[in-house]
Amino acid sequence: MGDPRGSAVAGTASRPSPAREVGAVLWRPGAAEREVALVRRPGRGGWALPRGASGRHEHPLTAVARVLAEQAGVRPVLGPRLSPAVSLGRSAPVRWWSAAAPPARPTVVGRGGEAVWTPLTAARDRVTAAEREVLADLAARPSATVPVILLRHASAGDKRAWDGDDLRRPLDDTGRDDARRLAEVLETFGAPPVVTSTASRCVETVRPYQARTAATVRGEPAFTVGTGDARDPFDRAAARAAFAALLARRTPVLVCTHGELVPDLVAEATAGTTPPADPELAKGAFWVVHLPAAGGGLAGLERYGPRE
Repeated sequence: MGDPRGSAVAGTASRPSPAREVGAVLWRPGAAEREVALVRRPGRGGWALPRGASGRHEHPLTAVARVLAEQAGVRPVLGPRLSPAVSLGRSAPVRWWSAAAPPARPTVVGRGGEAVWTPLTAARDRVTAAEREVLADLAARPSATVPVILLRHASAGDKRAWDGDDLRRPLDDTGRDDARRLAEVLETFGAPPVVTSTASRCVETVRPYQARTAATVRGEPAFTVGTGDARDPFDRAAARAAFAALLARRTPVLVCTHGELVPDLVAEATAGTTPPADPELAKGAFWVVHLPAAGGGLAGLERYGPRE
């Protein structure tokens, strides 16, 4: 696979920075090249990429989706993280994402300001030097990407304190709260269908997301831990094969599984490139594997928690 541009190549994956400001390059296909949305807010001077402050307890992914809705009137589908946080003059550092405009909403309408579509090349002449670096990062990436999300189930208590069938062990209070938070966070990548372990703790983790998005949900025994005997409770080869088949489709999908299988599935996603040094996920955390829609190597790899 090719260079995932700062995700897994160096042996680490994108992790959140302390930055509180978020921004995005909202794009759509154009006649000759991609067009990007520029906004001009009252009292803020010239044209700029959409950006704004995230709330104190707001997840950065939901924050950037909200900023685009407020400033451009568009609910996007988020793509890969772009350049690391950069300082725009004296403002706070900004974390940038790419974001595709939904086909059903071809025009941008600023709320409380102006918003216009501008060809990518022309946009570089209308923004700051720092934002030109962000646009250059977008231009160097595949024009369209597909998210494959790998989610570890949320907290389900201590398995040693559970007397029943481990496949039926439910989420605890923390896990249920995180599952509710994840529903809004995961929706920022569209509403990909779900392929989940059949264990109750995995099914319960994606249930609020399913209720929010009406996404389809399918159980997959290959992603389930606990279906075998005590000495061999899961099949790593079967899990990797099932995940490889999903990666090969290059269509959006959300996979919910167990911590025991996450390193193997990350290895499958990063085959041909340097994998992250630490592929593990905390409970309720997830990887986003960004694949070029037209084929080719990894376009991005990011890890997020349910609350950041």
